[in-house]
Amino acid sequence: MRRFLCPTPFRPADAIHEAWETLRAGLTETPFLTLTGYGRQLVDFADKQVTEISCHGLGARLLAPDTRTVIDIGGQDSKVIQLDAGGNLSDFLMNDKCAAGTGRFLEVISRTLGASVEQLDAITDGVEPHAITSMCTVFAESEVISLRSAGVAPEAILAGVINAMARRSANFIGRLSAQGPLLFTGGVSHCAAFARMLESHVGMAVTTHPDAQFAGAIGAALIGQRQRRRG
Repeated sequence: MRRFLCPTPFRPADAIHEAWETLRAGLTETPFLTLTGYGRQLVDFADKQVTEISCHGLGARLLAPDTRTVIDIGGQDSKVIQLDAGGNLSDFLMNDKCAAGTGRFLEVISRTLGASVEQLDAITDGVEPHAITSMCTVFAESEVISLRSAGVAPEAILAGVINAMARRSANFIGRLSAQGPLLFTGGVSHCAAFARMLESHVGMAVTTHPDAQFAGAIGAALIGQRQRRRG
C-alpha cells in the first residue's frame, strides 16, 4: 500500500494533484481514483467521490476487523461512527462546527507552549494534568498564557489540555451509546497520551493502528476497488 502525507497548503487542490502524481508514479496502468474528505470536490479528474463517513467505517474494519465504534479526530473535525456486527454503518455523530477537540486545537495550544504535537507523549509522560476550563481555541489559548504567567509547568498544562480533549471525546462517544471494540483513528491517534486518557474516560479499551491516520483514504481505496471490479 502506497502512502502520501503532506500538510494542506493554501490551495488544497495543489495537495491533491501532488498526491495523485506521487502515488501513481511508476504504475503500469491508470488507477481508479476515489476522493473523500473536505477536498473531494476541488478537482474534476476523480473517478468517484465518497463521503468520509462511509470511507472511515470501511477503512477501520480493514485495520481492525472486529471494530464496532470508530472515534476519528483529525485536523478539522471529530466524528464517532457506529458499525453493526457486519461492519455496516449504523449511526454517526460529527463535530465540524468548532475547532475545539480537533488536531488543530491541539496544534495551536502546543505551539503556544513552544512544543510540537510530535513531542507531546514525551513531554506529558507521568505528568499530572492541570485542570483546563475552556475548550474554545481562542479562550483556551488565553487561559494557557495565564496559567504560564501563574507559574504552572507547561507539561502539566499540555497534559491538562489532552485530558480535557479526551474527556470531551468520551462524552461525544457516549452520545451514541457506543460499544467496543473501539478504534481510534485520525492524526491525533498517534498521540499515545491522548489514547490512554480517552480510555480512562470512555471506560473501554481503545485501540489504534499504525495506519489509523489513513483510515479514510483506505476506505476510499476499497470503494474504488469494488467499483472498478464491477466495471
